Formats: sequence, C-alpha cells, structure tokens
Amino acid sequence: SLRGSWRLRSGNGSVSLRAEVPGCVHTALLCRGLIQDPYYRFNDVMYRWISLDNWTYSRTFKTPFDVRKWQKVNLVFEGVDTIAQILLNNVTLGRTDNMFNRYNFDITSVIQEVNFVEVRFLSAVSYAAEQSRCHKAHNIPPACPPPVQKGECHVNFIRKEQCSFSWDWGPSFPTQGIWKDVRIEAYNHYHLIYFSITPFFVKSAQQWYLEVESIFDVVSSKPIAGLVTVNISKLQTQKTFSVKLQPGEGSIVLLVNINKSAAVEAWWPNGHGKQTGYNMTTTFMTEAGCQIEKFSKVYFRTVELVQQPIPGSPGLSFYFRINGRPIFIKGSNWIPADSFQDRVTYDTLRLLLKSAADANMNALRVWGGGVYEQDEFYDICDEIGIMIWQDFMFACALYPTTQNYLESVRAEVSHQVRRLKSHPSIILWSGNNENEAAIASNWFSIPYPDIGVYIKDYVTLYVKNIREIVLSEDKSRPFVASSPTNGLESIKEGWLSRDPYDTHYGDTHFYDYNSDCWNWTVYPKTRFASEYGFQSWPSFSTIEKVSSPEDWSYTSNFSLHRQHHEGGNIQMLQEVGRHFKLPQSPDPVKQFKDMIYLTQVMQAQCIKTETEFYRFSQSEIINGEGHTMGALYWQLNDIWQAPSWASLEYGGKWKLLHYFAQNFFAPLLPVAYEDKGMLHIYGVSDLHEDHKLTLRVVVHVWSSLEPVCTLAKEGVTVKAQSAVPIYKESISDLLERCRNCTRKGCIITFCLVGEDGLRSPTNHYFLSSLKDAVGLEKTQLSASVSQQDDIYIFVLQTTAIAPFVTLDVGSIKGRFSDNGFLMTEKKKTVVFYPWEPTSVEELESSLILTSLLDVV
Repeated sequence: SLRGSWRLRSGNGSVSLRAEVPGCVHTALLCRGLIQDPYYRFNDVMYRWISLDNWTYSRTFKTPFDVRKWQKVNLVFEGVDTIAQILLNNVTLGRTDNMFNRYNFDITSVIQEVNFVEVRFLSAVSYAAEQSRCHKAHNIPPACPPPVQKGECHVNFIRKEQCSFSWDWGPSFPTQGIWKDVRIEAYNHYHLIYFSITPFFVKSAQQWYLEVESIFDVVSSKPIAGLVTVNISKLQTQKTFSVKLQPGEGSIVLLVNINKSAAVEAWWPNGHGKQTGYNMTTTFMTEAGCQIEKFSKVYFRTVELVQQPIPGSPGLSFYFRINGRPIFIKGSNWIPADSFQDRVTYDTLRLLLKSAADANMNALRVWGGGVYEQDEFYDICDEIGIMIWQDFMFACALYPTTQNYLESVRAEVSHQVRRLKSHPSIILWSGNNENEAAIASNWFSIPYPDIGVYIKDYVTLYVKNIREIVLSEDKSRPFVASSPTNGLESIKEGWLSRDPYDTHYGDTHFYDYNSDCWNWTVYPKTRFASEYGFQSWPSFSTIEKVSSPEDWSYTSNFSLHRQHHEGGNIQMLQEVGRHFKLPQSPDPVKQFKDMIYLTQVMQAQCIKTETEFYRFSQSEIINGEGHTMGALYWQLNDIWQAPSWASLEYGGKWKLLHYFAQNFFAPLLPVAYEDKGMLHIYGVSDLHEDHKLTLRVVVHVWSSLEPVCTLAKEGVTVKAQSAVPIYKESISDLLERCRNCTRKGCIITFCLVGEDGLRSPTNHYFLSSLKDAVGLEKTQLSASVSQQDDIYIFVLQTTAIAPFVTLDVGSIKGRFSDNGFLMTEKKKTVVFYPWEPTSVEELESSLILTSLLDVV
C-alpha cells in the first residue's frame, strides 16, 4: 500500500506540506493548520482559490520486493479525484479523468529499487470549463448553478461528484486528491481482479444456485489449468470445478447449486426477517501450485420490480417483491456525508445507517449527484437490512456523448457494477436523477426543433451504454433508466415519456412549498413516492460550531449565505406561519432558537402528513389512483451545517423529523385523515399476519390532562401488509359526543393495542391550526435524569397538555427514544442512548426542554 504520508504542493510551489493519502487538498491544509474549518461561516467562498489551483501529490518509496522475480507489477489507484497526470520516475504512466473509476498502470518496466511517484492534478473547475468550450456540436445545459448556490459551472462535463460544484443543500468544494486506496501489486502467472457472487432461485426446482464470477489477469503466455473449490460448510455445499484461464484479461463463471437438503435462510429487509449471511471460501489452485483463497459472505435473496395492470386503474403497478413477498418501501434519500470524502469513516456511516434502521426504515436511495458509496456502506446495509436503490452518478443535467466521455462512463459503470453486485442490499440500478423529467418538462428551455439531438444523446448514454453494460454484467436485479420515470411506459414511449410524473406509472418526485402541507389532498396518489420533502434548520448546537454570535438571527447574512435553495428561508416562514404563531421575542438569539425549533416542528408535521398519506394509499384505488408501495422522503443526511431537507444533521444528531419517522414508519400504525367532514382512521401494517386489535380513540380539551371522552373499539382486524379503514365518524358527531368539544378546543389521539404486548405508537390528529387552539396553557415542564447501565432515563413531568415537547442536550452525542411528542399525561419516561461517554451531571446541565408554548 502507498497509503500514508505524501508531499503536496501548489501550482507555483509557494505552498508545500505533508499530506495524508487517502485524502484531499482541503483536509491536508486543514490538518496542517494552514486554513480554518472550511465549513466555518463564509469559508466556502473564501477558500475558492484552493480548487482553482493545480496541486501535485508526490512521494518516494522503496520497492519491498525483488522486481526481477515478478512477471507483472501494477500501480493501482482505487480512486483519483479527478483530473491528473500520473508519473513514476519521471515517466508518464497515463492520465485520469473519472473520479468513479479504478486506474491500473503497468509499471513492470519502470519500477526501480527506489521510486518517485507523482500525481499532477489539474483544477476540476478549469477542466470542466475547458471541456465545455471544446464541445462545439451543441451546448449541454445547464451551464451554471443558480447564483444562490454560490457554485462552479459545467459540472456535467467532468466525471466527478456532481454536488461538489454546489447543490441546493450543499457548498461548492471541488476537491482534488487521491480519495481512495493506492497500492503496488506484483504477481506471477495470474491475478484475481474482480470477484462476485450472485444468488438465483429456480422456482420449478425450488433450489438456490450461485453465480460465482472471477475476472483474472493472466500473465503467462500459455493457458493456465487449475481447480476452483467453492465451500459453504453451513449449507453442506462443496463443489470443485476444473478451469482453464486464457492469457490476458478474462472471466470465468461458475454455477454452484446449493445442497437441497440444507435449509437456506434468506436475507430479508429490516422489519421483515433476519439478514442471514453464510461464510463461503473459494480456493483457486493451479497446476503450478499457485493458490489464491477468497473468503466471502454470501446472502440469498431475490428481487423483482413488478409493473403489471391493476384492476380498476389505468397504468401499471410499481412495487418490489423480495423473496416473492411484496414489500412497502420505507425510507429516505442518501447524499454524501461530507464534502471531503476522506472524513467519512466507518463510524460515520454506521451511525447514519443505524439511525435509518432505528427509525423503522428499510430502504435508502443513493442519489445520483453524489458518489457510489464505499464498500463499508453497502456492507453495513447488508448487515442491518437496508435496501438500496442505486442511482448512477448523473443528476439534474444533460450530458455529453462524445467518444471519450462514453468510454470513460463505460469503464466507470462496469467497474461499479462488478464492485457492488454481490450486495443483497442493492435492489435496483437507476440510470440518473431527474434527467428524463428535465427533457420532458424542458427545464432548460431547449427550442423545440433542437430537442431531437438531446433525446438521441439521452438514449445513447443511459440506454445504449449504461443499460447495456448493466444487463450484461448483472442479470439479478432490475434497471430503470431514470427517476422519476414511468417504467415500462417510458420504454414504450422511446425511453422518454411525455410526463414522467404520471401517478399511474413508475415513481414520482413531489415538492410543493405553497400549499398547506397539513392538507393531504395536495399530495399525488402515486404508485411510488421516491422523493418529497420540506426544509428545516438544524439545531442551534450544530449551527453554533460554524458561526459567530452576530450570525445568530434568522435574517443574518450567515443565515442567507447558508440557504442554497432560492427563497427557502421565506418558504419555511410561510409554512410555519400557516399553523403556528411566529416568534416575537425581543431577544434576537431567543427568536432565532425559537424559529429553528418551529421549522423542525413544521418539517416533521408536514412529512408525517405526507408519508401517512402514502402509507394509507397502499391497498386502495380511488379515481384510478393508488396502490402506493414506496415512500422515500428527501433527504436523510446533511453534507454540512445548513438549512436543508435532511432529518439527520451534519454529525448525526436527530432532527424532530427523524423522531417522527420512527413513528410514521412504525410496522403497525393507525392513521387519521379528514374528508368532507368525516374522520377516517386506517390501520396500516407491515406485519406478516393479520391481527385482531383494539382501537383506542381519546379526546382531550387542550386545557386538561383528563380526557373528555375515550372510545375503545374492539375486534378490529388489521390485515397483514396492507392499509384498511378501521373507523369512521363525522367530526361534528364526535365533538358533540365529547361534551360539546370544539375544533379549536380539542385534540384527538389514538392507538392500536393487541395481545402479547403488540401496540402501535400513539398518533394524533389536530382539528385546527395550533395558532388557533383554545385553552392551551403554558406548562411547567421538568425532568429528572438517572443512569441505568449505559443508558440514561429522563422522567418528564408536565402540569398541562404540551404539544411538541422537545428534549435537547446540545452537542452531547446520542439520541432519545422519543422526541417532539404530544404530552397528554402527567408523566412520561424517555430513554437517552449515548454515542459517546457522558454523565448524569453533563446531561442535566445541557438539557433544554421546549414545548410549543415556550415560543413567544
């Protein structure tokens, strides 16, 4: 390995320092104290010079073996970001132009006992501009991001993380660096380059088999004969094959039938079963006695994307069947966890992914404007049952289709598919993010006569190149060309549908910041909601780390600078103002903190309403729409500390939305909505069996902790994996029945309770905006903290009903068992799970308790 310490110097040599590899220029400068935290205040703009310079990485290394004894020696870069010339001992080995590719240079004739390796980078910003200038055929929009993003131009001309030139939730840090492993490989005879295992299930024979593919570089001039043994002892399966490897690069595919008498446990998504994996050993033995041993984890699961006619509805279904079982997809969208990928550690990934699973998610979409994630990301998803919708890295733009560009993309796609296809967590390949929609809705105002050339480019890139490679490399999972798309209907229309947002086909993305988000009728009754969301601000403790006191107001330059979505801060104010009183505190910092709290309450309540709508639509068709089988809100995580659509802040802290997600994605949930004066309650279930349950409906007046009426409806059948109506009553009857309650004076809560401890979260339904609520009283909230083993118990007490009770322990890392809840009882116990050591004293002194009436 050539990991570790390298020299780094700027274009004119005026800056020279030691730099870690893997890494990038920004983190190297930060590490040596030459720049401040790039995320601090306005540094994204101040440090623009870094990415405009051309940096060079270099180092010397001794060859740790006798060069003469090896037939082939390679210099391998797992990832170079992005445009670079690679030299060894002053000989140019080649150039790199794709961040997502693996580069392999033959250095057999160049390597010496002591070597000097150099990686000369070119600014990604100037390269992209130059590529765009040279593209004479037709222009490829968009040229530049909107000014509010403070970003760089022509990112679609460079195969690099697209959001590194800025996005509507992230800064512009077009990094340069050796961002993944780099090593020297020396071998004789043959060398294994890729190794993958894909499971298949033969229905007719009721048998699993594995397709084991090995790609070799054979350096001997004659074919190499040998034996390959595959052994999965837990499944009493062992097979030996005799193989012949031809000179050059080639692959062998072995089919391994799993012993039929062994009971294979399948891999299931989170909430649907176990994630069983089996240890497998593959041994390659040549006649010359040269042996390679490969240890792998193998998982068994099948995936189908079902697109079939639905009785009573035009169009086609769009849902996933895992191991033959239809699964409602619950989750979010994943963006890069940092602008500087070398800072994304295993622990960072584990914390974020575990938080997704802890909120009852079973899927994430790895969005096409970031990076193909590191191996560990998919390993963790395999382990904890998070299904992955994997985009290829093309987003919100049109792209060139020049010969060089396509060759680079083809190499990228085949490398990534080979690297990733063994992961059971990946259930779908998707060609791009929103590029079908960009052409269909003509985002870039292309004159009608010119549209043909862009359609041709689109089909060339995603269908004739990307899709063709995916289908030849991986027959085990579905492929869609874009998201949103109409699936089979888009294909029928020549890969570009008239309206990719059509609710009768495929998936949809939906954003609306002007309507009332508590009104479920504004949401599309789609087959699959793969993006939808609302912004909020991250906690004060998160903002505080990158700001100074003069920044702490909702209208400061800093607050404006951090908002990369046009009009975003005003949209949040409007959404909040619909249902809540806006903060009026004379103390600007208190007002800022109140505003942060309200945006988080608003975001959580909006996405709760929308997600519950998607979940209760799964089993019904109304006016030809419905059978919604997926809800992935935008977005899970944050790339820096700023207002965004995320439910997890930069650093992993849970926003209120994430706590709400734990409930609105619960396996068993009663959901209420109102239609023409009627209150409807549905029982939504992801459980595999029907359950007879009791529905409890409780009505309170805001001014009292004693309920005004309670209804228990027994023997309610909630069907397995479906959403069924279980209760309906006109609101006027209900109010009358409950001591003449009024809409403004009362609140409804309800839950499902069954035998053997089965119970749903308690859900609530507001009968009016909370700014109009009558009888809400300011409460005395108090909490006592105690320790129990390695968790902490918070016992909360209230003197009155308290909406959106929030516990915040500042920057102490960890999460609560529940937060942002409606408190209708005097006492409530909440558990704190710390992510690092803390103490009762530390928690007590950091704790801030807030409920809606603390906002003034």
